[in-house]
Amino acid sequence: MLKTFIERPVLSTVISILIVVLGVIGLATLPIEQYPDIAPPTVRIDTQYSGANAEVVMKSVIIPIEEAVNGVENMTYMTSSASNSGSAEITVFFNRETNPDIAAVNVQNLVSKALPLLPSEVTKVGVTVQKQQPSTIMMISLSANNGVYTEKDIQNYANIYIIPTIKRVHGVGNAMVYGAKDYAMRIWFNPDKMNNYGITPMEAIAALSDQNIEAAPGQLGERAHQAFEYTLKYTGRLTQPEQFSDIIIRSHNGEVLKLGDIAEVEQDALSYSVTSTLNGNPSVAIAISQTAGSNAQELISTIKERIDELSASFPTGYQVTYVMDASEFLNVSISKVITTLIEAFFLVFLVVFVFLQDFRSTLIPAIAVPVAIIGTFFFLTLFGFSINLLTLFALVLAIGIVVDDAIVVVEAVHARLEAGEKDPKQAAIDAMKEIAPAIVSITLVMSSVFLPVSFMGGTSGVFYRQFGLTLAFAIIISAVNALTLSPALCAIFLKPHESGEEEQKKGFLKRFYFYFNLYFDAGTQKYKKSLHFLGKKGHRWITIAIIVVSTVVLVVIMRMLPSGFVPQEDGGAVMGMVQLPPGTSLEKTDSLMTEVGRMLEGIEEVNHVLKIAGVNFMSGLGSSAGSFVVKMKPWNERSRTVQEINMEINKRLFANTSASFMFFPTPTLQGFGLSTGVEVQLQDKKGGDIMEFYLNVQEFLGAMTARPEVQIAMTTFNPFYPQKEIHADIPKIKAAGLTLSDIMTTLQAYIGSMYVSNYNQYGKQFRVMVQASPEFRAKQSDLHRLTVRTANGTMAPITEFINIKDVTGPQNLNRFNMYSSIDATILPQKGYSTGDVIAIMKEVASETLMKDVTKGYDYEFSGMTREEASSANQTGIIFAICLVFVYLLLAALYESYLIPLSVIFSLPIGLAGVYVFLMMLGTSSGIDNNIYVQISLIMLIGLLAKNAILIVEYAMQRRQAGMSIVEAAVNGAVARFRPILMTSFAFIFGLLPLMFASGAGATGNRSIGISAVGGMLIGTMIGVLVIPSLYIIFQTIQDKFTKKTVKSDKE
Repeated sequence: MLKTFIERPVLSTVISILIVVLGVIGLATLPIEQYPDIAPPTVRIDTQYSGANAEVVMKSVIIPIEEAVNGVENMTYMTSSASNSGSAEITVFFNRETNPDIAAVNVQNLVSKALPLLPSEVTKVGVTVQKQQPSTIMMISLSANNGVYTEKDIQNYANIYIIPTIKRVHGVGNAMVYGAKDYAMRIWFNPDKMNNYGITPMEAIAALSDQNIEAAPGQLGERAHQAFEYTLKYTGRLTQPEQFSDIIIRSHNGEVLKLGDIAEVEQDALSYSVTSTLNGNPSVAIAISQTAGSNAQELISTIKERIDELSASFPTGYQVTYVMDASEFLNVSISKVITTLIEAFFLVFLVVFVFLQDFRSTLIPAIAVPVAIIGTFFFLTLFGFSINLLTLFALVLAIGIVVDDAIVVVEAVHARLEAGEKDPKQAAIDAMKEIAPAIVSITLVMSSVFLPVSFMGGTSGVFYRQFGLTLAFAIIISAVNALTLSPALCAIFLKPHESGEEEQKKGFLKRFYFYFNLYFDAGTQKYKKSLHFLGKKGHRWITIAIIVVSTVVLVVIMRMLPSGFVPQEDGGAVMGMVQLPPGTSLEKTDSLMTEVGRMLEGIEEVNHVLKIAGVNFMSGLGSSAGSFVVKMKPWNERSRTVQEINMEINKRLFANTSASFMFFPTPTLQGFGLSTGVEVQLQDKKGGDIMEFYLNVQEFLGAMTARPEVQIAMTTFNPFYPQKEIHADIPKIKAAGLTLSDIMTTLQAYIGSMYVSNYNQYGKQFRVMVQASPEFRAKQSDLHRLTVRTANGTMAPITEFINIKDVTGPQNLNRFNMYSSIDATILPQKGYSTGDVIAIMKEVASETLMKDVTKGYDYEFSGMTREEASSANQTGIIFAICLVFVYLLLAALYESYLIPLSVIFSLPIGLAGVYVFLMMLGTSSGIDNNIYVQISLIMLIGLLAKNAILIVEYAMQRRQAGMSIVEAAVNGAVARFRPILMTSFAFIFGLLPLMFASGAGATGNRSIGISAVGGMLIGTMIGVLVIPSLYIIFQTIQDKFTKKTVKSDKE
C-alpha cells in the first residue's frame, strides 16, 4: 500500500493539493473572533415601576416573574435586582449549548403568565424580554465639543439616526444607548395652582388620556350607491408642548380651565438619573454586541463604514470616539500570532537544516508542514469552529509537532542511504516498512490524548475542545502526509550518500557541519555509555529515583503555584467604579467624578476617559454611584501594561477619602461580569431581616480580608441610604371619604412621576410623564403644599393623612436563585490566585456566615468564578482519562500490559519540567496555573509519549531480531537519539517567540510558551536517559512472566 504512494508521486501530491484546496476554502469561510462563543446564553427581563422603591419592586414585580420563570428548560441560575429608581431586572442564565432564541421564547411564554399579577403601571410600561448578547464588541461614544448640544440632544440624535442604522448591519445582536435621556413630554404640575382650582392630579391625567388619542372613525359613503367615498380622519395624538398646554380640564359656562393653567409643559428628558461625558464634553455611550457565529472583524469594519457615512451629515461639533473596539486587540493579537507562526516556521526549519545538513532534506518538511496547517482549516469549518486565539495558538504549536512526522521519515530514509543503499526509492520503501508502525502509533496516541477533551462541558470544555481538536486535525493530516507525500518526495529529492565529498569542500558551512557532527557523535557515544550504565542491574534504582523525585517535584510545585482560569490580558482599557456616601446627590457625584476624570486624562498613556455619573456597572443605578471607562493608547505607543497603569490609578485615588474607588482592567472573557476577582452570591434562604444578614456578611468579609491569600473582600451592597418611611393614618383617610390608593396615587403623580400617555415625533413614539415641578418636592416640608380632594369637595394637605419618619435602607435589593442575596467580590493577594481564594471560601464561610445553620445563610459562585469552580473538578478527571487512553492504546499496539508502562512512567519528568519553568520564569510576570498551562500539559502527555514510543518501538524491533534486552534498548535509543533531539528542539525553537512574547495577548502566549518549552526541554533531556532503562525494567518483568506462563502451559 505505502509502496504505491512512493512509486506514484503524482497521486501523493494530488492528495496533498486536495487537502490544501479544502483548507483554503475553509479559511475563506471561517468567522474571525477573539475567543469562541464561550459565555452561557442569557435572557434578560426588564421593566420599570415609576416611583416605587426597591422593596416594592421586589415584592410586586420581581417575585411574581421569578415564580413563573423558575425552572425554564436548560436554565442554570437566575439573578434579580430591584432599585429605588423603580427599575426591575431579572437575568436568566442557561447551559452553554442552549439556543438563545429558543431560550428567549420560552422565557417570554412564562413571563406572559405572570403579567396579570403585576401592577397596572408596570403592564402599561411593558415587560421586555430579550436575549442578552454577552459579547460587547464595541462601545462608541457620541459627543459634542462646541458647547451647544446637551446630552439629551445627543442621545436622541443617536436613537433616531444612528442606532436604527447599526441594528440593520448583519451580525449585530443588539445596539443600546447607556443613558435615560430619551425625549418625553414633561408636564410639571404646580400644586399651589391645582389647590386653588380644586384640581387633583388624577383629574388632570383623566383629561389628558381622554384628549390625546388616536381614533378610527371609518369611511363615509361605503355601500351607499354614491360616486365617492371619503375616509374620516381624526387629528390624532398631540405632538407639540403648546397642544398639550391647550388640553381642557374643565369647561363651565364658557369658562375653560386648561392644562397650561396648572402646569408647565415642555419636551425634555424621560429621566434625569444619569449624566455622561467624554474627555469633559457631553456624550452618550452606545454598546454594540454581535450575534453568535458572526465575523467580528468584518462586523466592526462594516459598522465603522456606516458611521463614516452617517458622520457626513452630523450637526457641527458632533464626533464619534471608539471607546472600546474588540478588533483592536483582535487585530494586534492575531497579527502577533501570525508573526509567531512565520517565526516558528523559520526557527523549526533552521533546526531541521542544522541536523539534516542538506537543503533537499529540509525542503521535504517545509512542504509537508504548510499542507497540514492549511488543511486543518477545512476541519475547523466542518466542526463549526472559528479562527480565534485558541485555534491560532494550536496551529503555532502544531508547526513544532507536525514537522516531527516528516523529520522521522526523512531521517529514516537518510539512515538507509548512509548505510549504503544507492536507490533513493528503494531506501524510502525500506524505511517506511520500519517506521510506518511508529508513525501510526504516534498519530493514534497524539490524537487519543485530545479525544477525551472533546467531551468536556462548560466554558473550559470550549477551550480544551477548540484547542485540542485543532491540534488533533493537524496531527492526523500530518500522518497522512508522512505516509504519502513525504516518502514520495524523499524518493525524488534525496540522493545516495557520496563518501568523501564533504572532505573536499572546506566552506564555512561544511566546517560547521564537520564540527557539529564531530561533537554530536561524541555526545552520542557518551549517551550510549550512560545508557549501558543505567541499564545495569545494580544501577536501575537511579531511574526509579529520578521518576520518584520528578513526581514529588510535580506534586509539590503544582500545589505551591496559584491556580487560575483564563489569564488577565492587557485589553487596552481600564474600568472604574465610584461609590460616594449614601444619599449623595447626582450633582455632587458628577462634580467629584469630573475631578477624577481630569486626573485620569493627565496620565500619559490615557487616550480617552468616558465618565458616567448615576450608574455603577456592578451595582446598578444610584445618585451616589458612577463609572469610568478609561481607553489607553495603542500597545506600541506605551511602555507600561494596563495592569501597571491600573496600579498607579488606584495609588493616586487611595488618599481620596470622599468616595470609594475600584479600578480594574477590562476582563479577558466577556459575558461573565466585570470583576476580575472571585464573584460570590451570599444568600439568605429564610428571607430574614436584611440588616442582620448584612452584619453577618460583613463578619464573613472581614474574616476573608484577614486571610493572607486575600487582598480585599468587599460588597457593593449598603443598607444605610437615608430614606423616609410613610405611615398612613387609615382612620383619618376613611373619615375624609378617601382610600389609601387615593393618597398613594397622588404622592406618585406629584413626587414619583407617572407615565400617562404617548405622543409621536421624528417617526418614533415617546412617553408623556406627569410630575410636580422640582421646587415643589425638594424637601420634606414641601409635602404640606400637596393636597388631595376629600369627599365633601375640600382640598386637604396630604400630610394630614400620613406620618413620616427617618429610616435607612438599601439602594438596591438582589436575589440569586430566588433567595435574597448580597453580592461580594474577593480579589486575591499578589502571589495568589482566584483558585486559592475559592479553596479557602468554604472554610471561612463555615466559621462565620454558616456557623448558625438555623439562619439559613449560604453562598453560591456566579459569573466566571462559577465556571472556574466547576472546571477544577473536570480537569483532574480529564488528565486521568488522557493517561488511560494512551496506556490502553499502547497496550493494544504492543500486545502487552507491561511495556506501555515504560512510556507512562516517563511522563512525570516532563510534566514536572512545566512547573519548574513556571516557577522560574512565569510567576514573576503574573502567570499562574491557568487553563493554557493545563492545555499544554495534556499536549505534552502526547508529545513526550511520542518520544518514548520511538525508543520503545525500535527497541522492540531489535529485541524481536534476537538482541538482548539491554542491547535492544541501548541500540533502539541510540538509533532514535538524533531524530528525537531534532524533533524536540524543532518544537522548542518554534515556541521561543511565544515564550518571550510582549504586548497584546502576551500573558496567554507566555503561559503556553513557558510551560510547553519547559516540559519538552526537561522531558526530552532526562527522558532519553530514563525511557530505555524503563523499557529494560518492564521488558525483563514481561519476559519472566512470559516464561512462567509458557512453563505452566507445557505442564
